[in-house]
Amino acid sequence: MNTISSDVIRGYNDTIILYLLLDRPSYGYEISRMIRTLSDEKYVIKETTLYSAFTRMEKNGYITSFSRSAENGKRRTYYSITDTGRAYYKEKCEEWNLTKEVIERFISPGGMRALPKAGN
Repeated sequence: MNTISSDVIRGYNDTIILYLLLDRPSYGYEISRMIRTLSDEKYVIKETTLYSAFTRMEKNGYITSFSRSAENGKRRTYYSITDTGRAYYKEKCEEWNLTKEVIERFISPGGMRALPKAGN
C-alpha cells in the first residue's frame, strides 16, 4: 500500500489544512500541493474534498477567505486561519494524541498477531 485511504484520514483533513495555514495565508492549489509534498505523495487530497473543507471551516469560523491577484494578474482566493481555528487545531491535536494512543494498542508492527484464546 503506497497511499492513504481518504476514509482513514477524512476526520483530519481540517486539521491538516489548518496546520498549513498556521504561519501564513494560502490558496487551494498551494495547499493541495503542500499536502502531497509533505506526505511524500502518500496522501493526495481531492479538489472536491479540499473545497468542501474550506466551505465548512469558513462556516464554522475556523478560517476566513479573501481575494488577491497573483503575479500573473489572475485573482486567487486565499484562506487564513482565525483564532477560533487555532483553538480548534489545538483541540484536534490533543484528540489525535489520544486516538493514536488507543489505536496503537490494536495495531501490531508486523500487521498480524494471534489473539489470546478465551480463558487464558
